[in-house]
Amino acid sequence: MPLPVIRALRQLGHHLALARRRRGISTADMADRLFISRRTLWRLEKGDPTVSLGAFANATFVLQLHERLAQLAAPAEDALAFELDEERLPKRIRGKKS
Repeated sequence: MPLPVIRALRQLGHHLALARRRRGISTADMADRLFISRRTLWRLEKGDPTVSLGAFANATFVLQLHERLAQLAAPAEDALAFELDEERLPKRIRGKKS
Protein backbone atom coordinates (compact mmCIF):
# COMPACT_ATOMS: atom_id res chain seq x y z
CA MET A 1 0.00 0.00 0.00
CA PRO A 2 1.41 3.43 -0.93
CA LEU A 3 2.80 5.48 1.95
CA PRO A 4 0.46 8.49 1.37
CA VAL A 5 -2.55 6.18 1.75
CA ILE A 6 -1.20 4.77 5.00
CA ARG A 7 -0.56 8.29 6.31
CA ALA A 8 -4.09 9.37 5.36
CA LEU A 9 -5.63 6.36 7.12
CA ARG A 10 -3.58 7.03 10.24
CA GLN A 11 -4.70 10.65 10.24
CA LEU A 12 -8.33 9.63 9.71
CA GLY A 13 -8.12 7.12 12.55
CA HIS A 14 -6.57 9.72 14.83
CA HIS A 15 -9.28 12.24 13.97
CA LEU A 16 -12.03 9.67 14.60
CA ALA A 17 -10.50 8.77 17.98
CA LEU A 18 -10.32 12.43 18.92
CA ALA A 19 -13.94 13.02 17.85
CA ARG A 20 -15.06 10.00 19.89
CA ARG A 21 -13.25 11.21 23.00
CA ARG A 22 -14.58 14.77 22.60
CA ARG A 23 -18.10 13.34 22.53
CA GLY A 24 -17.42 11.34 25.68
CA ILE A 25 -18.04 7.96 24.05
CA SER A 26 -16.15 5.06 25.58
CA THR A 27 -14.39 2.50 23.41
CA ALA A 28 -16.84 -0.17 24.58
CA ASP A 29 -19.87 1.96 23.61
CA MET A 30 -18.35 2.96 20.28
CA ALA A 31 -17.50 -0.63 19.40
CA ASP A 32 -21.06 -1.68 20.28
CA ARG A 33 -22.53 1.07 18.10
CA LEU A 34 -20.32 -0.01 15.19
CA PHE A 35 -20.99 -3.74 15.76
CA ILE A 36 -17.26 -4.41 15.92
CA SER A 37 -14.92 -5.60 18.66
CA ARG A 38 -12.94 -3.18 20.82
CA ARG A 39 -9.80 -4.59 19.21
CA THR A 40 -11.11 -3.67 15.75
CA LEU A 41 -12.02 -0.20 17.02
CA TRP A 42 -8.50 0.18 18.37
CA ARG A 43 -7.10 -0.82 14.95
CA LEU A 44 -9.52 1.60 13.21
CA GLU A 45 -8.36 4.45 15.44
CA LYS A 46 -4.74 3.58 14.64
CA GLY A 47 -5.55 3.78 10.91
CA ASP A 48 -4.94 0.08 10.21
CA PRO A 49 -5.49 -0.44 6.46
CA THR A 50 -6.92 -3.94 7.06
CA VAL A 51 -10.01 -2.47 8.76
CA SER A 52 -12.89 -2.28 6.29
CA LEU A 53 -13.84 1.02 4.74
CA GLY A 54 -17.38 0.28 5.92
CA ALA A 55 -16.20 0.41 9.54
CA PHE A 56 -14.60 3.82 8.92
CA ALA A 57 -17.80 5.03 7.22
CA ASN A 58 -19.98 3.76 10.07
CA ALA A 59 -17.73 5.54 12.56
CA THR A 60 -18.26 8.83 10.72
CA PHE A 61 -22.02 8.24 10.90
CA VAL A 62 -22.00 7.47 14.63
CA LEU A 63 -19.91 10.60 15.24
CA GLN A 64 -22.21 12.64 12.95
CA LEU A 65 -19.38 13.40 10.54
CA HIS A 66 -20.88 11.55 7.57
CA GLU A 67 -21.62 14.73 5.60
CA ARG A 68 -17.87 15.28 5.34
CA LEU A 69 -17.46 11.74 4.04
CA ALA A 70 -19.99 12.48 1.30
CA GLN A 71 -17.83 15.43 0.20
CA LEU A 72 -14.65 13.36 0.03
CA ALA A 73 -14.57 13.10 -3.76
CA ALA A 74 -16.86 16.02 -4.59
CA PRO A 75 -16.09 17.34 -8.08
CA ALA A 76 -16.07 20.95 -6.85
CA GLU A 77 -13.23 20.10 -4.44
CA ASP A 78 -11.11 18.13 -6.93
CA ALA A 79 -8.06 20.39 -7.37
CA LEU A 80 -6.18 17.87 -9.51
CA ALA A 81 -9.06 17.69 -12.00
CA PHE A 82 -9.06 21.49 -12.27
CA GLU A 83 -5.30 21.49 -12.95
CA LEU A 84 -5.67 18.79 -15.60
CA ASP A 85 -8.51 20.70 -17.24
CA GLU A 86 -6.30 23.81 -17.42
CA GLU A 87 -3.44 21.82 -18.99
CA ARG A 88 -5.82 20.55 -21.69
CA LEU A 89 -6.95 24.03 -22.70
CA PRO A 90 -5.56 25.21 -26.01
CA LYS A 91 -2.63 27.64 -25.77
CA ARG A 92 -4.32 30.01 -28.19
CA ILE A 93 -7.56 30.23 -30.11
CA ARG A 94 -7.47 31.39 -33.69
CA GLY A 95 -10.29 33.39 -35.20
CA LYS A 96 -12.33 31.94 -38.04
CA LYS A 97 -11.16 32.68 -41.57
CA SER A 98 -13.56 34.74 -43.60
